Amino acid sequence: MSAVLKQALALRPMQLEDLDAVMEIEPTIYSHPWTRGNFSDSLNSGYSAWVLLQQQSIIGYALMMMVLDEAHLLNISIAKPYQKQGLGKYLLEHMIAMAKRHHAANMFLEVRTSNQAAISLYEHMGFCEMVVRRGYYPAHQGREDAILMGLAL
Repeated sequence: MSAVLKQALALRPMQLEDLDAVMEIEPTIYSHPWTRGNFSDSLNSGYSAWVLLQQQSIIGYALMMMVLDEAHLLNISIAKPYQKQGLGKYLLEHMIAMAKRHHAANMFLEVRTSNQAAISLYEHMGFCEMVVRRGYYPAHQGREDAILMGLAL
């Protein structure tokens, strides 16, 4: 990612007022998107939730649940026009830093087996496959497996 692009980016905690913008992005990148209720419940539960902005516009977001010394990345998303520019890595690095700040020993996430771009990013960042969760995600034709991945912090 270029230095100019990095300078134009900002990260801040997600707020309920951000959900309109988040809900514009979510259904454009997922076949089975989170609902507004999923996001508001996560915020109300105190999850670590962040938005990535470029020139005051939300272009990405991530949510993470902390339980004891474990961080569970629940959702990390970059709007389609901004994908493949290193922004997913940038946001993931921020979430890893937040997990460390909360003294997490490990970070976990699930990813669809068909999402090779995400799997490659997670592997590049040091995540390892732990187990396959059969039928974890809804799919257009039945269910899709998820790979549970973990990273020692």
